[in-house]
Amino acid sequence: MNFSTAISTCLSKYATFKGRATRSEFWWFYLFTVLLSWGLSVVGVIVLGEDGSLLSSLVTLAFLIPIVAAGSRRLHDIGRSGWWQLLMLTGIGCILLIIWWASDSKSEVNEYGVCAPSTAA
Repeated sequence: MNFSTAISTCLSKYATFKGRATRSEFWWFYLFTVLLSWGLSVVGVIVLGEDGSLLSSLVTLAFLIPIVAAGSRRLHDIGRSGWWQLLMLTGIGCILLIIWWASDSKSEVNEYGVCAPSTAA
């Protein structure tokens, strides 16, 4: 899955917490949200001064649901519940989630559905 396909897929599944997502889908969308937030922060500070970070915060808030949904679908792809994302509320849990999000997909059918289609890059 390429950058633009991942963005359109995740935005079309804005609040879909069911199903599975490939590694590339999750990470390309995550990169998009980070770059967008960073870019708007820089532009906001240049244009609006110190209040420019508000623009970045609003965009981050708008993308909170789709990034959590994509993370949940990514965890489903490796056979874990999306509720594991609550580990983000702890400091050390972030490391475990990053490891899980970067793990290979489980090719077999699991309780979350069939394997997400993979495209070799």
